[in-house]
Amino acid sequence: MPVDNKFVIVAPMDYIIEYYSEAVQEEILSLPDSLAARYVILTRRITAVGPNLGSPHTEAFGDGLFELRLKGQEGIARVFFCALLGRRVMMLHSFVKKTQKTPSRQLEVARKRMKEVKHADS
Repeated sequence: MPVDNKFVIVAPMDYIIEYYSEAVQEEILSLPDSLAARYVILTRRITAVGPNLGSPHTEAFGDGLFELRLKGQEGIARVFFCALLGRRVMMLHSFVKKTQKTPSRQLEVARKRMKEVKHADS
């Protein structure tokens, strides 16, 4: 009697990109062209493989806060995000980088928003 071996390939469910607010989404999508294009490429990768793309694309800031590192002809931008339950990635804040170090004010905004969404998600 022949044995019928069947293999089932189950593709993992994609991650979902969400935005803290419409203003954050508009801010990100209104970045200069090469930075916005880089954002689209990297977020497509995030939806496929998850939020930890590793250096040089993402950097951890601790406590679940990460930055997406965008570099293009027009300069450098950062988008802060965190991962939430249910394979969701929340984009929290973005800015065009003008100095070597991430400004503390930008980091404070991202941390505050992350606290809000994580508290609401629990």
